[in-house]
Amino acid sequence: MDVIHNIVSQLFDWIQSLGYFGIMLGLMLEVIPSEIVLAYGGFLVSQHQINFFGAMIFGTVGGVLAQLFIYWIGRYGGRPVLERYGKYILIQKKHIDHSEEWFRKYGTGVIFTARFVPVVRHAISIPAGITKMHTGKFILLTTLAVIPWTALFIYLGMVLGDQWKHVDEKAAPFITPILLVALALLIIYFVIKWMNARKKKGSVK
Repeated sequence: MDVIHNIVSQLFDWIQSLGYFGIMLGLMLEVIPSEIVLAYGGFLVSQHQINFFGAMIFGTVGGVLAQLFIYWIGRYGGRPVLERYGKYILIQKKHIDHSEEWFRKYGTGVIFTARFVPVVRHAISIPAGITKMHTGKFILLTTLAVIPWTALFIYLGMVLGDQWKHVDEKAAPFITPILLVALALLIIYFVIKWMNARKKKGSVK
């Protein structure tokens, strides 16, 4: 445990030394959960080592690139590669199973909503890549989801200051309303999709 603790401490020292780029690279590497990296970024903001908007920009870019990397693995390597090497980017087989089930049920629009669901948040990029979802659409939906997630955890890290490591328990009251909004948007997406399908069916007749 001491070895792991030392490695994690060194990673945070590395993030601190690189500032904005440290946050971006920390998110891209996925060695530490994104919410922890972002909360630490918020702590650095509270210490006036970086500013909030810079942390937001680099945090968003890092979060999107991390998901784009997983998308590319799914697109060009497929499920076998992810099942074998996914553990190195904190993705397990059960995450892949859940994400594929969500993607089959809800289609490409779930790329946005699933970002707020813990079990499938990271793995949802896998079926998007495997089914060769349009890259531009994937990046757009991912970015729209990453922005509020990034803002929330940077803000909480700022507020918590030295207590930034307790961000998970402080974030819980915020996650539920965000998830409800995301689900509402998903329902709207389904309704629009259903109406378009009916319209097309009617025009064929």
